Order: sequence, then structure tokens, then C-alpha cells
Amino acid sequence: MDQSEQNIMQEILARMSSPRPDTPEPSSKQGRRNGNNSQDVQLLDADGAISDKFEVCLKHIFAKYCTPSTVPTKASAGQEPAAGGQLLVPASNAYLSMEGLDEWAKDTNGAPFSQETKDELIEFLDVTDDGCLTFKGFLQIYQLQTENDEEETWRDLSSHGFDRSLQLVYTRREDMEGDMDTS
Repeated sequence: MDQSEQNIMQEILARMSSPRPDTPEPSSKQGRRNGNNSQDVQLLDADGAISDKFEVCLKHIFAKYCTPSTVPTKASAGQEPAAGGQLLVPASNAYLSMEGLDEWAKDTNGAPFSQETKDELIEFLDVTDDGCLTFKGFLQIYQLQTENDEEETWRDLSSHGFDRSLQLVYTRREDMEGDMDTS
């Protein structure tokens, strides 16, 4: 991605950012400068790429909204969800339709994206031939967002039930109710 495309993506990310209050976790630090505190987790690796543990979380989030829909599997990559939850893994050919993108945006930021933002996402990110966001494109969003505003990424993760150690925990009432209904 050249500099002008990167600037445009930063503008898109700024529009995608939510007015949500900061998450209450105290000792957070930006980027890859985290200290040796065992509770600090790296979202990006030393090269600025999505860390393996962060990618597992993003797969779960993407899988909640993707087509084809996903079935729960046990946690992978050494990550065990809390309270017996299961992490989702999308199919290799999965994508976010416009409806899935809107649902993800509403659950993450409280409102769907404007058509202008959707058009820019389609133009600059990895999408299917039909203009649907792929998992690679989803990773591109979070890689850029995390480079520019790590706290916004932490707020996104929190809104989808992940804590600061990237463990899936029940923090959303709907998630807890949904789990109780299936028991």
C-alpha cells in the first residue's frame, strides 16, 4: 500500500472509530512497546503484523458475521476461552456480506458504516469479486487500526467479549443469554 492509500485508510479508520468511552483496564500501553507485565498481550508482532493470538480473536469475531456461517470449535493456538465458551473459526472461503459488515459495525461501534465508508473499504481492502470483505481484508482493517489507535482495537475486542489477555469472557448480556438458551 503506497502512502496516499495509507492516508486514505487512516481517514476511513478515523470515521470507523466509535465515540465509546475507554475501556476500564488500567495498565495498557500502545503498540509493541509493552513491558514485561505478564498481563500485557501484543496485538502486533515485532514486524507490525497481527500476532497469532490476536488473529485467533479476529477469526472468532469475523466468524460471527461471515457467510457461510460457522459452527463452534474448541479453542486453538493455546487459547482456552473462559467459562466453557467456544471460539469460532471461519471457513477458508468466508466473507462478510454487506449485511454481515453492517451487523459487525453495529455490534462493534454502535452503528452501521455509511455507504461512503463501505465504498472505500471495497476499494482499498481485500474483497471478493462481488465486493464482500474477506478475512484478509478484515485483518487489514485491524492491522491498520492497531498501528494507529491501539486503544480503539482494545475497545473493539472488549465489545466482542475479549479481555486484555485476549481470552474470551462473557461480558455481553446477549452472549450470556444465548449460551443459556442452548444449554
